[in-house]
Amino acid sequence: MFKKILIAADGSDHSIRSAKKAVNLAEHNPNAEVTVVYAIDGQTSKEDILHHFDKTVVDEARKRRLQPIEEILKEKGVSYELKILQGEPGPAIVEYANQRDFDIVVVGSRGLNALQEMVLGSVSHKIAKRVKAPVLIVK
Repeated sequence: MFKKILIAADGSDHSIRSAKKAVNLAEHNPNAEVTVVYAIDGQTSKEDILHHFDKTVVDEARKRRLQPIEEILKEKGVSYELKILQGEPGPAIVEYANQRDFDIVVVGSRGLNALQEMVLGSVSHKIAKRVKAPVLIVK
């Protein structure tokens, strides 16, 4: 089964659903280790600093975004750690995942239509194409 599970999260409804699926996978293995990563791009980082001048407040706001996911993990007694990455989410998560030996990466889909995905790409699509481990995309 899956022992080392990576959840790519941003606090959205999609990432909360993906966290629930990851917890289902982790429940089957009492030794499962879950890592929740939240990647913050430059624009988001700028906006956070402009709205909250204090770095401590910014860090707390970021952790609050992930709080629903933490509650799901705690409720089920799953061992986890949070990592906040700097950089564009797709490449930052891919790099993080590929530098570690994860058994699976779980990510929510954003629900872009075919044209948007073709033009913009999506984080889940980038992760699925470039991460070496199996990837579960949760709708």
